[in-house]
Amino acid sequence: MRCHLMSNTAASATQGLQNSSSAQSEYHYEYTACDSLGSRWRVAVPHTPGLCTGLPDPIKGTECSFSCKAGQFLDMKDQSCKPCAEGRYSLGTGIRFDEWDELPHGFASIATNLESDSSVSESMENCTTSTWVPLGDYVASNTDECTATLMYAVNLKQSGTVSFEYIYPDSSIVFEFFVQNDQCQPTVEESRWMRTTEKGWESHNVELSRGNNVLYWRTTAFSVWSQVPKPVLVRNIGITGVAYTSECFPCKAGTYAATSGSSFCQLCPANSYSSKGATSCQRCEPDTYSDQGSSSCKPRPPCTDKDYFYTHTVCDASGETQLMFKWAEPKSCSEDLPTAMHLPPSGVKTKCPPCNPGFFKTNSSACEPCPSGSYSNGSGCISCAAGTEPALGFEYKWWNTLPANMETTVLSGINFEYKGMAGWEVAGDYIYTAAGASDNDFMILTMVVPGFRPPQSVLEDVENKEVARITFVFETVCSVNCELYFMVGVNSRTNTPVETWNGSKEKQSYTYIIEKNATMSFTWAFQRTAYHEVGRKYTNDVAKLYSINVTNVMDGVASYCRLCALESSGSCTSCPPGNYIDRASGACHPCAPSTYLKAHQPYGSQACIPCGPGTKSNKIHSLCYNDCRFLLDKDGRTLEYDFSALANSTSFAGRPSFTSKGLKYFHHFSISLCGNHGRKMATCTDNVTDMRVPDGEAEFSKSVTSYVCQSIIVPSDVMGYKTIVSSQPVSLADRVVGVTTETTLDNITSLPEHFAPENVGLTDVIFFYRSNDVTQSCSSGRATAIRLRCDPLKTGSGALSVPSKCPDGTCDGCTFHFLWETSTACPLCSVYDYHAIVSACLGGIQRTTYVWREPKLCSGGIPLPEQKVSICKTMDFWLKVGISAGTCAAVLLTVMTCYFWKKNQKLEYKYSKLVMNSTAKDSELPAADSCAIMEGEDVEDDLIFTSKKSLFGKIKSFTYKRTSDGFDSVPLKTSSGSTDIDL
Repeated sequence: MRCHLMSNTAASATQGLQNSSSAQSEYHYEYTACDSLGSRWRVAVPHTPGLCTGLPDPIKGTECSFSCKAGQFLDMKDQSCKPCAEGRYSLGTGIRFDEWDELPHGFASIATNLESDSSVSESMENCTTSTWVPLGDYVASNTDECTATLMYAVNLKQSGTVSFEYIYPDSSIVFEFFVQNDQCQPTVEESRWMRTTEKGWESHNVELSRGNNVLYWRTTAFSVWSQVPKPVLVRNIGITGVAYTSECFPCKAGTYAATSGSSFCQLCPANSYSSKGATSCQRCEPDTYSDQGSSSCKPRPPCTDKDYFYTHTVCDASGETQLMFKWAEPKSCSEDLPTAMHLPPSGVKTKCPPCNPGFFKTNSSACEPCPSGSYSNGSGCISCAAGTEPALGFEYKWWNTLPANMETTVLSGINFEYKGMAGWEVAGDYIYTAAGASDNDFMILTMVVPGFRPPQSVLEDVENKEVARITFVFETVCSVNCELYFMVGVNSRTNTPVETWNGSKEKQSYTYIIEKNATMSFTWAFQRTAYHEVGRKYTNDVAKLYSINVTNVMDGVASYCRLCALESSGSCTSCPPGNYIDRASGACHPCAPSTYLKAHQPYGSQACIPCGPGTKSNKIHSLCYNDCRFLLDKDGRTLEYDFSALANSTSFAGRPSFTSKGLKYFHHFSISLCGNHGRKMATCTDNVTDMRVPDGEAEFSKSVTSYVCQSIIVPSDVMGYKTIVSSQPVSLADRVVGVTTETTLDNITSLPEHFAPENVGLTDVIFFYRSNDVTQSCSSGRATAIRLRCDPLKTGSGALSVPSKCPDGTCDGCTFHFLWETSTACPLCSVYDYHAIVSACLGGIQRTTYVWREPKLCSGGIPLPEQKVSICKTMDFWLKVGISAGTCAAVLLTVMTCYFWKKNQKLEYKYSKLVMNSTAKDSELPAADSCAIMEGEDVEDDLIFTSKKSLFGKIKSFTYKRTSDGFDSVPLKTSSGSTDIDL
């Protein structure tokens, strides 16, 4: 960066003033540059170039470090300090810039486009008009994505300071102020990031070193989601440490200095005016008026119905209130003009509305809070019955007077000064915005709550964010572009807008969940129009609040009594965490497993709500969570998932996006899939206004912790900062709804067509979440669906992606969709996921190898079994065994065949003989005693051969011996056994 520095002569900074002071002379005095010894000379410089005669001789000047006090100037003629005259002022060694009708001399305002990608920048709007703009009393920053820089270079002869006042209401803008020295080195790096302002103008001071200093005011907006942010305003820039002031400055119009030696000018009061260099203010004529600090008076317009408002008086002793009409202050209209309206008559009495719940009416018709242990509906106080306790809070629905913990004021939309007037007025059954001084004024109503006392079970649950809640019913009636802001402050430090409504809105309710137990302030601010137009044209545009209800307020009042757990003595106590109160007995009973308790309504068993699929409750039954495990029954088997590796926070950014001005940014997501037993681990921060968070204030830095959150990231190479810029953190998932393979759960749908097709045979596991943030566009809060898809090739955390058709992660602004592809999303491997391959028997050894089935859709779980080795017989051995066994079987079969053939022949022969004997009854041969083979006899026992022969001979004779008749001859023995007969 190149430094833009002034001349090293301090006189050049005030040359214009010197010229004007010596306009009637032919010359003026100046000092030469200081030498190395800190000395200089006073010389006369002619007004006419080339005039060198009649000039005073140079004389030795004052020391370079010489300076006059505030309210004085250096008279160059005699080189002494003299007081400023009436109507003029000086800062002594300083200069002040408080008029911004145009950029003062020496200031430069430039704008640059942050995006360096020329292919993108060519199609974007340029930033030449995105500069700081002078608007009379102050200078305003840009509100787009360009970087606007306001610069001023000054040479100091001694150490000094720079001070200025600023308004910085919108954290969507990065606002930094820093100083560079002669070597272009920034000073005080830690203090360059400005903090947002809470109430009006705030001052900022930075010390300056001797020598050349360049002052930079730089802004860049990051309004990617929100509407156009509010600009940064700067005024009253003062610099001390310059060499000298040779003349006092005249008071600007609308101010005056009544005494000599003034260091500042005072504003003229309302209905008066002054011109430049005035010593006093002139009063306006009766038919004219002016605001504070005016340079002229304006004619009073005729009064209309937009110049007055109505309110109610405090209830009197008889219980009546009066309707009163009042002129809006400051009154700038005239009742004397022919067309002017007059103030309607006041004093009409009406019956006072009842007191707000928790209060009772005293004898003087004032409303006082009920004593401890009692409640009321706005009339009399009633003690809580046994077994009940008062439900403390604040419920305002009757508006006869402004409650004690509320205050109202008006912030000018022109100079952003607070005015001593009421911005909201009570009107019986509602409170509404008053007229104000101008249509662009902010009508402000603030309520302060000292702290909260939630149920004991809520205090013990570190993950339950809801400490209390505020609900209000409102309505806006507008004819132009009005805006109603609802802002929340913590410990009187941060006042952050949480919701904004534009234009007319029908009567509706809004609820904000309070997540910190601290002193909280709630502010409603209404602006009729943002245009810088003085006057009242849209007074009939109003905002109305009908009721405000805050729960669990410390030292609050009660509108009813709620059941409580009873001690043995009959007094109320708190149930242990995870226990509900039995309505009949007042006893505490634990919730069933896998249910969570409605801590703010713990009455009856129905207060224990079942957890969603795939989740279980924590020990105190305050929430449901997933323990990073999931079981799925599919095709007769149970698939087991383990997502523990995805429990820690994982971040990724979508594709780059570009604003109309060419700013490159990313949607940055942080995801903690299942957290740590219900404890959310993903964090998104806003470092736009908290680049340097002081120690001890970390809890107030703008950050979001949840299961899934989103922020806008601008890379450091785009901004030129040392760190990336993160802004607008949003929670997308505060609680787990359930884990399932179904595409719809609790009205949240994860459409499969958002991503590529699933794996064949294995469906995605889907985590469903909801957030607590309810917005105008998302009445049920934001929702998130994360698809976990098995991809064995993507190890570790895998890859996250958003739908291609919705690069911001959401297609409707409310439901966010993610696809997480990783091997961790695969089911754990089991015996169903591998099979065995048996090798051939080689060398008497056989190997069994186990391999995964393809495609492998599992991870972790059981490992593949080790390869098995077994002893086996080779093929040659079994071949030999087979041949031997076959040979033996053949021999045995042959022998048996011969045996049975022989036996069959014998039986056939005997059978033939029996047949022959039966047919030859008349034969003379003696009958055989028995020719049949009896059971148990052996044929061989009855065969008797007539001669002793060898075995071969016997076989041969048995085979070949036949009679002449062709029959075989068989020796038979008679029954007497005496004779052998050959047959």
